[in-house]
Amino acid sequence: MKRIITVTVINQSGVLNRVTGLLMKRQFNIENITVGHTEQPQISKMTFVVNVEDQQKLEQLLKQLQKQVDVLKVNDITEKSIVVRELALVKVVSPPAVRAEINSIVEPFRAATIDTGKNVVTFQVTGNPEKIDAFIDLLKPYGIKELTRTGVTAFVRENQKVNTPQLSIL
Repeated sequence: MKRIITVTVINQSGVLNRVTGLLMKRQFNIENITVGHTEQPQISKMTFVVNVEDQQKLEQLLKQLQKQVDVLKVNDITEKSIVVRELALVKVVSPPAVRAEINSIVEPFRAATIDTGKNVVTFQVTGNPEKIDAFIDLLKPYGIKELTRTGVTAFVRENQKVNTPQLSIL
């Protein structure tokens, strides 16, 4: 099962290597990773998407990450109410004859045109990974010349939805 794990670390040389090395030694495949500064320049946040088979292995992974010297905080945020975003740049074959058609497909995704050539247009799209996947699937028939994705970044929403049992009179 895919898990989204955030790791808050001291921003020092070698931290990323040590954290990813730990996952490699434990044979966890990192499907996705993003790293960036937080509101404090000396602190960075890593967001991992990893595939973990069972709860015991997940607990082991979280404990091992927390033991790392430069790690300040480890959270598995998969089950929480979270904000998840990803960015993709997609270069599409777009001769002038089909450009209007492609633009009509792109518009609902609120993608931005960031470069235009004679027969190629590059779009930037942001959103959750499912939105990015749908965007790419719709553009495939036109010919995707190049594609790059940043990977997801995420954090927990301020207000968590409380699951309360609903009574029904039906």
